[in-house]
Amino acid sequence: MPVRLDPDVPDGPHFEAPKLPSRRVAQLPRPIPHSRPWITPADVRAVVRVLRRGALVQGTEVERLEAEVGAFIGVPPGIAVSSGTAALHLALLGLGIGPGDEVILPSYVCVAPLHAVEYVGATPRLADIDPDTYNVDPADVRRRCTRRTRAIIVPHLFGLPADLDALLRLGVPVIEDCAQAFGARYRSRPVGTFGKVTILSFYATKLFTTGEGGMVLSRDSRLLARIRDLRDYDERRRHAIRFNYKLTDVQAALGRTQLRRLPAMLKRRAAVAARFRRHWAALPVGLPIADSRRTHVYHRFVVACPTAAASAARRLAAFGVTARLPVFQPIHRTLGLDGFRGSEQAFRHALSVPIYPALAPKEAEVVIRALQRTFA
Repeated sequence: MPVRLDPDVPDGPHFEAPKLPSRRVAQLPRPIPHSRPWITPADVRAVVRVLRRGALVQGTEVERLEAEVGAFIGVPPGIAVSSGTAALHLALLGLGIGPGDEVILPSYVCVAPLHAVEYVGATPRLADIDPDTYNVDPADVRRRCTRRTRAIIVPHLFGLPADLDALLRLGVPVIEDCAQAFGARYRSRPVGTFGKVTILSFYATKLFTTGEGGMVLSRDSRLLARIRDLRDYDERRRHAIRFNYKLTDVQAALGRTQLRRLPAMLKRRAAVAARFRRHWAALPVGLPIADSRRTHVYHRFVVACPTAAASAARRLAAFGVTARLPVFQPIHRTLGLDGFRGSEQAFRHALSVPIYPALAPKEAEVVIRALQRTFA
């Protein structure tokens, strides 16, 4: 069924709707947004049911989402929280990490992991990435390890699993950040089942969404109990510093219907990615790597430009396509550090083009032609 854009929200959701007259469609030309969630009537009905019940806060919908997300990858029910950053914060606290400890994280990632490490008073130790995969480089992680290293935050960036074999061999607890890769597999096993603890984000542009939200997952029941205790501060006999990191039933209801469609949404992403690969194989750009050990779920389709990615984004905008640098700024630049060659290369040349389940075939064709015209 065709989709209709909300004309007031350039990066807003797609809603399934009856076919519109072609005359009206012609009156709504607009750039193709970089990201947008796919909202269906089933999503709306699920949220409306909760609203009509008046059960707005954390309740049965949250419990069911926690169980269903865990079951999706084969781990115990998770702990739903208000954001992916909150999930990282609680994961670090659950591991007992605090002042005097060090946590390794990649420089080429959004700033959320840095904030989470700083929240607990630990010292962030940045590692470089492999510019071919955009994931943290295990060899550089090894060089950054010290006697004070207590954890490694491992984002599976853009939907491609990191080199988990090499990272796990280091013997340091791994926090798998599956915010962009839920549903991906590494050696035929779901990501999120390898590390000591896993975190998810359900932000609006993630693989499935609750609007804002996140989750912590683990097979360690004691770790989960500690984190569950920290999520909510109220009605406790023993005082300790806790947080108000709850998810609401309204959000969870949306997440549950989105999760049921996740396999179909991942299939759509894969089909668009395959189409991009076919049409762009001869262009002078680097395409996402293909690796038999790991499945890519294409949260982002990132190409390596031969010239500055920012310049390419401006050219694509002239053709009606919104492209972006996939990471706003590497963390080493935020902290005024240098020496991260892989992260610098990615920052200068990596470009993310639109790919999402709501991308219509005609829109995908526009994206294909725009990149061809940019780099032909």
